[in-house]
Amino acid sequence: MKKLFTKITKSFHAGQKGFTLIELLIVIVILGVLAAAIIPNLSKFVGSGQLGAANAELASVRTGVSAYTADSPTGAVPAAVYTATTMQTLIATYTSGTILGDYTVNADGTVTGVTSHRTGITWDTTNAKWQKP
Repeated sequence: MKKLFTKITKSFHAGQKGFTLIELLIVIVILGVLAAAIIPNLSKFVGSGQLGAANAELASVRTGVSAYTADSPTGAVPAAVYTATTMQTLIATYTSGTILGDYTVNADGTVTGVTSHRTGITWDTTNAKWQKP
């Protein structure tokens, strides 16, 4: 280990302690190139995570509405537009997690998304799920 340290320190000129400006600039350029390659890919992953979370929430809401319907004395959920807060209250005992979207529940218990409070996600009426526009 001592030989390695001696070899490294001999490469410095007498009295020189540290890196030259050129060496530091090269390191900064390399880090800039790496950041330029990584940051666009990172935003794709964040977007797909938002979409996955919204569709997982939808599945949770559908399960909660089904369970609520099965337990209700009338056997039905009142058809209405439920905001995230009222939906959370309606099915709090049947689902876990926080509901961030607004949903419509039809008289037959069909759940449809109205708005998602996640960035860049809209309701796909054809496939009945959230999508990226």
